[in-house]
Amino acid sequence: MAPISMPAHPSDSPVRFHAVLPCAGTGSRAGTEGPKQYEPLAGRMLVLHTLAALAQVRRLASLLVMVAPDDRRMPAGSGYTVVACGGATRAQTVANGLDELHRRGASENDWVLVHDAARCLVTPALVDRLIDACADDTVGGLLAQPLADTLKEEAGGRVAATLPRQGKWLAQTPQMFRLGLLRRALAEAGPGVTDEASAIEALGLQARLVQGSAQNFKVTWPEDFALARAVLESRTT
Repeated sequence: MAPISMPAHPSDSPVRFHAVLPCAGTGSRAGTEGPKQYEPLAGRMLVLHTLAALAQVRRLASLLVMVAPDDRRMPAGSGYTVVACGGATRAQTVANGLDELHRRGASENDWVLVHDAARCLVTPALVDRLIDACADDTVGGLLAQPLADTLKEEAGGRVAATLPRQGKWLAQTPQMFRLGLLRRALAEAGPGVTDEASAIEALGLQARLVQGSAQNFKVTWPEDFALARAVLESRTT
């Protein structure tokens, strides 16, 4: 493996922060007829709640939404750019989005925050917390939540072992890394990697864990919609 080095960055070109939103998944576990990110939730599409929160993060220089090539459901809007560069997997979609950012003039030393479209309860304060914690970090990091429940290992539908929860964290997003480093990590990890931090780990680097929130969950299962709706409605009362 080649040694890890940070790309050179001209002193007169300040480092910027970009957000990318992979939005090309089908959300098959959610039990919806179409992709879950387009399901109505508390008066608007689920993904629009996500975008509304990210739009309030003032340090973000750009916000890129990557959809499937044949997707016509993502509405255009101010504050974000929709690009039909989605791939067959999340990792491929993110990699394509990073390439697009680079084509649009982003530096390899710029920071990129990758966020799940279905984490619609993220708040600007959480994103700012991540940026504050990682802006001077040598690697980058991710929002995460310490595991609160007892963790079981399964075999054949039965408990095979109880695993210690001490030191275990649930990965969330955004996950924040330098553009050049993340492009390399995803290229070497391959299309099957499930999050950006895993690709960074495969390079032998350790991402910083930044305390997230239990409310920053990913809408995955049918019952998650009711919970997300309740949280959103509680924020407006």
